[in-house]
Amino acid sequence: MIPLSFAQRRLWFVDRFEGPSPTYNGAFALRLTGELDVDALRAALHDVVDRHEVLRTVIVEDDDGVPHQQVLAQGHEQVTLPLSEVTPRTRDAAVDRAAKQTFDLATDVPIRAVLLRCTPRDHTLVLVVHHIALDGESLGPLLRDLTTAYTARRDHHAPQWQPLPVQYADYTLWLQELLGSEDDPDSSVSRQLAFWKAALDGIPDQLELPFDRPRPKVADYRGDTVPIRIDADLHRALLGLARESNTTLFMVLQAALATLLSRLGAGSDIPLGTPVAGRTDEALDDLVGFFVNTLVLRNDTSGNPTFRELLARTRATDLAAYSHQDVPFERLVEAINPQRSLARHPLFQVIFGVDATGGSALNLPGLTVAQESVPIEFSRFDLGFNFVEQYGVDSGPAGISGLLHYSTDLFDRESVEALVTRMVRVVEAAVADPDRPLGRIEILSAGEQRQILETWNETGAALTDATLPALFQSQVALTPRRPAVLAPDTDLSYGELNER
Repeated sequence: MIPLSFAQRRLWFVDRFEGPSPTYNGAFALRLTGELDVDALRAALHDVVDRHEVLRTVIVEDDDGVPHQQVLAQGHEQVTLPLSEVTPRTRDAAVDRAAKQTFDLATDVPIRAVLLRCTPRDHTLVLVVHHIALDGESLGPLLRDLTTAYTARRDHHAPQWQPLPVQYADYTLWLQELLGSEDDPDSSVSRQLAFWKAALDGIPDQLELPFDRPRPKVADYRGDTVPIRIDADLHRALLGLARESNTTLFMVLQAALATLLSRLGAGSDIPLGTPVAGRTDEALDDLVGFFVNTLVLRNDTSGNPTFRELLARTRATDLAAYSHQDVPFERLVEAINPQRSLARHPLFQVIFGVDATGGSALNLPGLTVAQESVPIEFSRFDLGFNFVEQYGVDSGPAGISGLLHYSTDLFDRESVEALVTRMVRVVEAAVADPDRPLGRIEILSAGEQRQILETWNETGAALTDATLPALFQSQVALTPRRPAVLAPDTDLSYGELNER
């Protein structure tokens, strides 16, 4: 029996603990315009599932309740491509239904596909893959292989691709061998755990964010998204600051986010989570699977440093973290043993990532393919900042887009939109004057400053000609039974006080 990878083990536990849920579904809607060969697409989908074992793997338990990977045999029965007729008005609802359909990890292969036909030349392919079998970096190989297979099947032959050097099960076994035993003080896992225990010593259990509501006792992972947009000029300026400070765009945006959260009252110890690809061997480059690991980047904003000084701190923190990136996050949580809660994520509640690839694409011959957004109604974290770099045809910076995912348990949309605006404001201030102390980086707009300094302070009131006895009699008439005097030996209402 093949054991689960460390990352798979956590998702399997969550699935068993909470029950099947679409929270960990990765859903992609691809609009196909033109002459689609449905039979070729169906055959291509079968080819891809046959090629990548993880897409036909179920999670089964032995007699002791220990989970294992079970790779199912190749065969077209593993995944189908049902075709449904829709109209322009019903298409979005059909996409949403497909995206939210849950998986039984013990019996269902972790990939599902649905083809929606609006007209003979207008289709939408909905691919839904459980996160236990696919991470963000896997979307590229998945779509590339689907392109290769469709092109071949459209020409009535099987795809001629090179066999994969390894499968996901091989990676699982290799990673366990690489890390070694924790009983061996010289093993990789022992050395890396020692680093993380020191790096995260005293980390706050919870980041105090500007919530709109108190945190519930149990998180339900309901969420929504707000778009992020940084224009091309600011993108170019950010890259310039990164070169000048010997850092990266990721580090500059990370420092800006730490600055924002610190200025909003989260303190000077700001832990952020970030995903890392986990593909440390080139043999994994073309493989679909769940390789991603999560690092905790601790940001120190104490002492009111300049933004440039914070960048230097960020660089040192990140380089040390990336050189110890092999320890699975799940094992790290066990080692650090923070205070656990069903209400929040352990070690960090804000996750942050930058995608420099601009995303992945499906290129099918004879078709125009456009990836359409699938509404994301889940958030596994309080806040999740995901930035995507864009480059033009001249390879020049064309701006940064992205999404801010947020928990609707905690935040109103209006507050999150303001958070995005303030993030951009911090970025603008940082590139304009990186030697400015963080405390002088303005996060409020001119209108907000006027509201705080002027509008809210307009407390003047016209004086009345009434005497104090007359005012008191008016209050007695309004609230004769309301307490007027509270004393250790007696309480008096307004009426009783008036009689005395």
